Amino acid sequence: MKGQRIICDTGPIIALSIIDHLWILKALFQEVLLPEPVHQEIVRGGPVLAGMSNYREASWLTVQSLAKPLDPLLRSVLDTGEASVIQLAVETESAIVLIDELKARKVARTIFRLQVIGTARLLVEAKKLNSTVSVRGALQGMRDGGYWIHDDITQFALREAGEL
Repeated sequence: MKGQRIICDTGPIIALSIIDHLWILKALFQEVLLPEPVHQEIVRGGPVLAGMSNYREASWLTVQSLAKPLDPLLRSVLDTGEASVIQLAVETESAIVLIDELKARKVARTIFRLQVIGTARLLVEAKKLNSTVSVRGALQGMRDGGYWIHDDITQFALREAGEL
């Protein structure tokens, strides 16, 4: 993954910020892009949003505007953040997107042929890179912070990380 670019949706950025693990993106990828609409969604959460200080300090995150207006078809099926992640991936010819929402993952994978990873997978990859990362602790911290990841995904991630 190192040396590659990833384009991130709002939820995973907030989830990683809540548990002070935003650094994982920098450790795993050469370039981390957020479409402008994703940045706006995060900022609209306000200064008291959990993890906001971590987000503001991550100067290595690149916010990028879309080259064209958001595709109306994408926008009709997905929320603005998810649609903009997929559109930016297509515009920049980036193959990897970080999205947790199931419907958006399916659209990205099946229609646009993008490689989709989720926050849980990102944590497993981080553990492979740095054995001190606790996937269980990170997932629990996300849940405690109000970010939900399906139990099946949680169990799979714990098995992959050797924590089950």
